[in-house]
Amino acid sequence: MNEYYHYIRIVHIGAVFISGGFFLLRAIGLHAFGARWPMQAWARYASYTVDTVLLAAALLLMTITRQYPFVDGWLTMKVTLLVIYIILGSYGLKYGKTRRIRIGCTIGAVMLYGYIISVARAHHVLGVFAG
Repeated sequence: MNEYYHYIRIVHIGAVFISGGFFLLRAIGLHAFGARWPMQAWARYASYTVDTVLLAAALLLMTITRQYPFVDGWLTMKVTLLVIYIILGSYGLKYGKTRRIRIGCTIGAVMLYGYIISVARAHHVLGVFAG
């Protein structure tokens, strides 16, 4: 399996950027233009598909490298932040009661997305803030 590490990592990183970019595109379409397509079934299912690929690649990488959440601090941070990102994104696109709450949650999700990437790159819980 180690011989596939590089390819799995590329798939994982690609899925990270596709997932975040598609979330941002949906959010802009919804909030800035009032478009209906971001909430249509095809857009939701496309998002689920990319996120499934992302998670599968992450699990494979975790297995190959033998780095695990709740053992390795930076992975624990990534998983924790991912849960918060999903909640913020859900409230940003759908569950927020007011437009202001939805936009605030969307902005928070986008900022958190960037921080998650910084944690992944630094392999440190502080991410971009690590010395």
